Amino acid sequence: MNFIETRGNDGIHPKEVTFSEAILNPSASFGGLYVPKQLPKLEENFILNHINKSYKELAYDILKAFEIDIEEEEINKALALYDNFDDKNNPCPVVKVKEDLFVHEQYHGPTRAFKDMALQPFGSILSSIAKKRDEKYLILAATSGDTGPAALNTFKNKENIKIACLYPDGGTSDVQRLQMVCEDGENQKIIGIKGNFDDAQTALKNLLASKSFKQELENDGIKLSAANSVNFGRIIFQIIYHFHSYIELLKQDEIKFGKKIYLVVPSGNFGNVLGGYYAKKMGLPIEKLLVASNENNILTQWLNTGVYDIRDKKLILTKSPAMDILKSSNIERVIFDLFGAKRTKEIFDSLNNENIFTLSNEETKLLQEEFSAIYSDDAFGAKKIKEFLDQGYLMDPHTATCLKAYENLKQKNLKTVIYSTAEWTKFSPTVLNALNENNIKYTDKEALEEISSRYNAKLPESIKELFSAKIIHNLVINKEDIEKEIVNFIREK
Repeated sequence: MNFIETRGNDGIHPKEVTFSEAILNPSASFGGLYVPKQLPKLEENFILNHINKSYKELAYDILKAFEIDIEEEEINKALALYDNFDDKNNPCPVVKVKEDLFVHEQYHGPTRAFKDMALQPFGSILSSIAKKRDEKYLILAATSGDTGPAALNTFKNKENIKIACLYPDGGTSDVQRLQMVCEDGENQKIIGIKGNFDDAQTALKNLLASKSFKQELENDGIKLSAANSVNFGRIIFQIIYHFHSYIELLKQDEIKFGKKIYLVVPSGNFGNVLGGYYAKKMGLPIEKLLVASNENNILTQWLNTGVYDIRDKKLILTKSPAMDILKSSNIERVIFDLFGAKRTKEIFDSLNNENIFTLSNEETKLLQEEFSAIYSDDAFGAKKIKEFLDQGYLMDPHTATCLKAYENLKQKNLKTVIYSTAEWTKFSPTVLNALNENNIKYTDKEALEEISSRYNAKLPESIKELFSAKIIHNLVINKEDIEKEIVNFIREK
């Protein structure tokens, strides 16, 4: 299968590329993204045949359906990394919490967040390609809190790879920050920036598109790629677990095959929701994708009105920081799929130049056939964290935003899966505030210990160890200095 560009072709980039080319060089013409030329259609038997198969077998068969140009041995090696999750037979369990409500727990990997589901195998595949080609790569990652630790973990000390990770100083939880700044890999550079996630992501996209930056790298024999979901290597693995959601409900005798379900996804950069959208197009029986946002409710505004307007928007720092985003990269792939390359380029030229774009009424209706959206505030999240723990289920603040969509957006009495994208341990002060119904400023360490003790909640060793780990990366810079700092990093011996 080949991949094409969301904004059309500039006459310089090839018109079509292979999967391996798309993940090694993720920046397409005019600053666009790569998408599959066509999505594979998975027939009814595909889902039914996987009821008694493992997650790895499901993942393997979906990757094969995309006809990716990666050797079987490398695919199997990448998927074997799911064996390092809490339960190698079920790396992301689907847990029943109400008669019609299930939580897809995506945080059982090494960094305790859903990014591990994609970045563990993706990192293995990209590294193996680089080594096989005898090419050296700089991997860029921009993070609102979870991509960074997961990318650093998967690329740590990999041959032929250096990785530079940008995070907003003060814009992540303390555990997330420690997961990055205590990393001791010899091929890693972690950079705090004075700004927010949008600044970090914009810097990453600008570097990916910069001819002068690429030339600097080429002078040192280094090529450029990215670990963010601008890279389709991330997205392809984010399609798989939506199929897993449905198959788990079949396994648990909660639905009969063909019965549609709702999927509720907490969303900032839209990659997780995009995976569900692609899964639906590939044949998964989804009634609708329900998008949950926090007070940075740009996605809610866009999906409900067709207007994406960030002209006067200021990013709000919330208790669900992984969703504190105003520029969502992956809406581009949905827009391309619905309206084509010419319209996509018009829309993103408008967004880049004027910080606004407006869909027509007809375009908005098409969008709303696939998605509904709502947002909640921190007070709602705190209330739901306490309410659900009183019923015996402990969740993080991002998961809590999903409950607003579950309660307000469903139009049919169908089973619903909400996506829990991070373990409570990454946001323990917020969780303890919710449980104690106060605003006391707890440290992560004391919050983790109190919740663990009071509620018999297990603390992973990887989280415990952070508080005695040595801080290695304490650099915080202005966003204007990012390129210079990264160039210095690649020239370090």
